Amino acid sequence: MNDTIGLVEDDPNIREIVEAYLTKEGYEVKAVDTAEKAWDIFETGAPDLWVLDIMLPGMDGYEFCKRIRQTSEVPILIISAKDEEVDKILGLELGGDDYLTKPFSPRELVARVKRHLKKWEAMKPLPEQGEEKITAGELVLNQQERRVYFKGEEIEVTTKEFEILKILGAQENRAFSREELLVKVWGDDYFGSDRAVDDLIKRLRKKMKDLPIETVWGHGYRLRDGSS
Repeated sequence: MNDTIGLVEDDPNIREIVEAYLTKEGYEVKAVDTAEKAWDIFETGAPDLWVLDIMLPGMDGYEFCKRIRQTSEVPILIISAKDEEVDKILGLELGGDDYLTKPFSPRELVARVKRHLKKWEAMKPLPEQGEEKITAGELVLNQQERRVYFKGEEIEVTTKEFEILKILGAQENRAFSREELLVKVWGDDYFGSDRAVDDLIKRLRKKMKDLPIETVWGHGYRLRDGSS
């Protein structure tokens, strides 16, 4: 089955060109001109990757990206006429995986789509080796089923949230640097700041209010065990 690409672009010329190139590569493309329409697509059948413009009527791309990241780690490739570094960093920190400035080569976009889909496929759950469960205090991770329980309640988490909990939970009390967590979870080719780690931890603390993840100031994070 071919991968599905969600394309959100309000410029009809750019939308048609990008859709044509992606379709030629064998992808199924769901192309829309607003983030609101894209959200409907996400809720009814999420694509395998998003190509997302930032400057959109109504809900902008930043807000759409932020909403997606509440429940999913599906790759998001941002395309934008904004070429300032601050715009790129903001897009990446809100959850974008890549940033391509307009005007761009459609062939380059296709190449990046292929790379991110390959990376996404590699991140999908595989049978785990070793212990099936990781238990850290009231936190329990079922590795084979990719499920998380806290205080006996199942918690919905994204792929990256599961991975960072797995890293911290497997070595309670060990302090991991932001850079170390960034490489382990996002990969060593991630282009963006280590604030992505802070944002992910913030989301986990919101989902599990009493989860004992401690900030190690100037360094990173650790999961404290119940005895300390």
